[in-house]
Amino acid sequence: MGKTRRMMSVGLIGAALALTLAAPARAGETPTAAAGWQLTPTGTDARFRGLAPVDRRTAWAAGSKGTVLLTTDGGRSWRNVSPAGAGDLEFRDVEAFDARRAVVLAIGEGEASRVLRTEDGGATWTESFRNTDARAFYDCMTFFDHRHGLAMSDPVDGKYRILSTRDGGRSWEVLPSAGMPDALPGEAGFAASGQCLVSAGPRDVWIATGGGATARVLHSADRGLNWTATDTPIPVGDPARGVFGLAFRDRTHGIAVGGDYRKDQPSPRAGAVSTDGGRTWRPSATPPPAYRSGVAWLPHSRTAALAVGPTGTDLTTDGGRTWRTVDTGSYDTVDCTADGSCWASGEKGRIARLATED
Repeated sequence: MGKTRRMMSVGLIGAALALTLAAPARAGETPTAAAGWQLTPTGTDARFRGLAPVDRRTAWAAGSKGTVLLTTDGGRSWRNVSPAGAGDLEFRDVEAFDARRAVVLAIGEGEASRVLRTEDGGATWTESFRNTDARAFYDCMTFFDHRHGLAMSDPVDGKYRILSTRDGGRSWEVLPSAGMPDALPGEAGFAASGQCLVSAGPRDVWIATGGGATARVLHSADRGLNWTATDTPIPVGDPARGVFGLAFRDRTHGIAVGGDYRKDQPSPRAGAVSTDGGRTWRPSATPPPAYRSGVAWLPHSRTAALAVGPTGTDLTTDGGRTWRTVDTGSYDTVDCTADGSCWASGEKGRIARLATED
């Protein structure tokens, strides 16, 4: 098993590194390199900010206009498994356990924030949570395992609100707020990539924030009961700026990406790195050159990761310290699986898989 994992890791890292040797593709085009992002035919123009690949063959995507897609053949074809009557919902996150079980999060004020679950590959869906507090706005969701998960709302009464499930998303409860530090004035999460709330291991979870005077990362080591907040060097001072995406390859090593999502605004210092579980963050020496909303570690690698945004994909091979743009296609989020596949999704129905020699 160890040898197989090492071979997959080398192959996937080689595919990502191959992108660095090829000229970047024009915006919207598939890279011409032998190994690179390969767009898959989705048959829709929905924007997919929610992405949950399970393995090389199985992946879920959730997006605008209540759209949910499922592939079980590595992206060669996608099935529209959208919940009935969900056309007005904005799905921004999806967490999947296999080809039959998935949970999707719809965002928005009040009752627009909902959680739906399927156990039959999207043939039927059950609404397991509907927000009834007009002050709450849910942004992101994460699962520690097949049973335990959390969802995060922007601050209510000055503190982030955390929703918890212990049965795989069938039921949810709001956690006590006593262990949550006060939110900064104007601070909130960004429902841009499904990565403003991420977990690693059985208990550790992090929240990415922006919009206030400081971009912060909040960490809990007990599944959301108690939290600590740490400043990051990613610039804020505006509702459009902050940390948009987080990725932790274990409970210690993390990468944060973000910037300013407005097209006409620069995004300096759009990356940061932590090696102590989010207690401290230092800026990337060579950050991504523009706003990035999604980030993912390559499987079984200690140093390689991908970051994506509307203007391109960047690769790091030193744990987030330096980044190089390797593709200029538009993506909102990226995720990789344990068996060696990476996927990205975004606007205009774009879902791509990182091609390897499999």
